Amino acid sequence: MSRPLNVLFVTSEVEPFAKTGGLADVSAALPQTIKELGHEIRIILPRYGCISERRSKLHNVLRLKEIPIPIGKSAATANIKSSTIDSKKSKVQVYFIENQEYFGHQDLYVDSATKKDFPNNDERFIFFCRAVLETLKRLGWQPDIIHLNDWQSGLIPAYLHTFYKDDPFYKGIQTVFTIHNLAYQGIFPASSFQKTGLPKELFSPEHIEFFGKMNCLKAGLVFTNAITTVSERYSHEIQTSPEYGCGLEGVLLKRKNDISGIINGIDYCIWNPETDDLIPVRYSMKDIELKSENKRYLLHNHGMEYHPEVPLIGMISRLADQKGFDLLSEIFEDMMKLNVQFILLGTGEKKYHDLFEKIHKKYTCRVGINLKFDDTLAHTIEAGADMFLMPSRYEPCGLNQLYSLRYGTVPIVRSTGGLDDTIDDIDTSPKGTGFKFQKYDGKELLKVIQRAVKVYADKTAWQKIQRNGMSKDFSWESSAKQYIALYRKLLRQ
Repeated sequence: MSRPLNVLFVTSEVEPFAKTGGLADVSAALPQTIKELGHEIRIILPRYGCISERRSKLHNVLRLKEIPIPIGKSAATANIKSSTIDSKKSKVQVYFIENQEYFGHQDLYVDSATKKDFPNNDERFIFFCRAVLETLKRLGWQPDIIHLNDWQSGLIPAYLHTFYKDDPFYKGIQTVFTIHNLAYQGIFPASSFQKTGLPKELFSPEHIEFFGKMNCLKAGLVFTNAITTVSERYSHEIQTSPEYGCGLEGVLLKRKNDISGIINGIDYCIWNPETDDLIPVRYSMKDIELKSENKRYLLHNHGMEYHPEVPLIGMISRLADQKGFDLLSEIFEDMMKLNVQFILLGTGEKKYHDLFEKIHKKYTCRVGINLKFDDTLAHTIEAGADMFLMPSRYEPCGLNQLYSLRYGTVPIVRSTGGLDDTIDDIDTSPKGTGFKFQKYDGKELLKVIQRAVKVYADKTAWQKIQRNGMSKDFSWESSAKQYIALYRKLLRQ
């Protein structure tokens, strides 16, 4: 029997401590599942100002106070605090790297007052990367694997290959670098490279330099032992297309043998219509008819009439071009000529806020617009909508289509990234779970909506699609086992 592994999970956000997006959910759920599978895994992240010492039950790690961390020719100090993430099955140790100057803000990356990135984000995460490695040695806990996430941890593999390569403590440690969204790369001026203290020869096109600037994500891609993305399709897209590769497709193609796609899971303790406390009426595959009561409730709360023969299309999304809102705005009037209702929840670009406010005034009785974040409403939309729309230009993984499957809410998606990997079109599979379109084009989006509306009229066919989706298993256990297999493969090399 293989021995349990020691894994350090390095991330810039973790639910429930600090969150801006899906990374925080992954950073909580995946380590908990790996721990439940019998391995020792610990998490480390910055201690931001928004993380309350009392509420998060932080305590000092006494031997880890005022660790000196070099930043260029100067130095800063790190203090380490600790807490845990507890579930019914596991308890995962979480470490917080504390420095008031770098992480004392309430916000994580962007100053909410100016709406701009913090000007010292380079120093903040140079400090974080060095502090992670210095903390490990002082803890005396040696991981087999360091699992890194996104650009904020990208310099760690470069440090392991330079400053720490001859230190016996770090010998044999393997790194896995996960790309959650390649569009965010941590690009800074060339002058930022001097602050890293790395050998100057690494500021080259083969290593960390990127069109005359420093690229933290590129550093991770070049020096890590293995690279993962959050879906198989996305892993291929970023190697072969400049649109998806964001300038790094050449770097990724060179490392094609080291790249794998592992789809994110979802937490069925939270997203399950049989047990969901946030929806008006619970239901399952056996009594799927009860789903209509959630639709009735959702429509009533938006001042809309309930008509069982009229499909309700739901969207929960950031309002941005990447999510397909340019296509939706192009065809919205034509979509409303169909016999449909529409409910949206999300925030984003001002042009889309303005657009949907106008749309709501025009279609008050058929359209519900919620320009905000509301977790309870998100659950209610998943439970109450008949169809869920995700026409993304690109989507590394996507989670809402997975929630929708479990809730019997049939996804309409573009064939990209994780959307393509997780949704089977009813026209190409006898166990189809949704509707897909290929070309990123407004007319194609309209066609696929028309196709879904036509099938909806056949209640027997529609319930079959719903049950196909509800029977799918996208729990975290499958994903965690794939990561563990990758960890073991690296350690055998």
